[in-house]
Amino acid sequence: MAKILITGGSGLVGKRLSSLLAARGDQVIHLSRKADPTAEFPTFTWDIKQQQLDTSAFDGVDHIIHLAGAGIADERWSTARKKEILASRVQGTRLLVDALEWLPKKPKTFIAASAVGFYGDSDNLCTEDSVAGSDFLADTCVAWEKESLRAQTLTRTCIMRIGIVLSTEGGALPKLMLPFRLYAGAILGSGKQFMSWIHLDDLCAAFIHLIDHPETEGVYNGVAPIPETHYTFNKALAHVMRRPLWLWIPGIFLRLALGEMAITVLTGQQVSNEKLLQSGFHCKYGNIHSALTALIPQKD
Repeated sequence: MAKILITGGSGLVGKRLSSLLAARGDQVIHLSRKADPTAEFPTFTWDIKQQQLDTSAFDGVDHIIHLAGAGIADERWSTARKKEILASRVQGTRLLVDALEWLPKKPKTFIAASAVGFYGDSDNLCTEDSVAGSDFLADTCVAWEKESLRAQTLTRTCIMRIGIVLSTEGGALPKLMLPFRLYAGAILGSGKQFMSWIHLDDLCAAFIHLIDHPETEGVYNGVAPIPETHYTFNKALAHVMRRPLWLWIPGIFLRLALGEMAITVLTGQQVSNEKLLQSGFHCKYGNIHSALTALIPQKD
């Protein structure tokens, strides 16, 4: 049994990961902005803006999984919101790594989240060695990872560049399903932009895989083996939901409605998970049809 500290434990990934770790016998604790005595897992507090945290949270901790960060698509990207997205990741990671420097006994592992947005808008197959993109999301990931990599001198450090996480409990999938439920599915922009996705349970299993394999280190792409274009993804979704795919929303309308945040739906990345597979990991949901069928109840 290991003791595991998770930041962002109340988020989509953090909730599921915490439950899976606890189910196998690990002791899970959370680091959060607010203490919650009714929470399922013991919660310690930190204040990213003030660069303060409760150092007792680290007592006896074997592994840290750092998931915290302001939601990318929760609000329109005003200048203030972009600063918040960046600061929540960079300053939060800085606070954690600074704390690690002063710990007399270091955790065995520090695993930090990042995102495939690191690669910018790319039709070429991206590996962990590919260069970073040049848009806001890419710049954010570069700065985020720079802080995480400071931990390499302190303990074993891994970074998971996460793709589009598929779950009906949150994230992108419920938003993509909504037009199908109302009338018919919609293609956004050209439909040619890539979507490197992963089922929520596979992503959580990948984090656990990194914990359990001390030989793993460095950056890994947290995606399924087969990326889809936006069109082929929605075609699969239409098939599983048994609804038509008729609508098309031109990119210009999305840019008017969403501003710069439109890049989250109009651009994409074709990302390889070969490095993760070579480390011995196996995706339970290796193609989009198996993932969607597992997530969306089928009606007779």
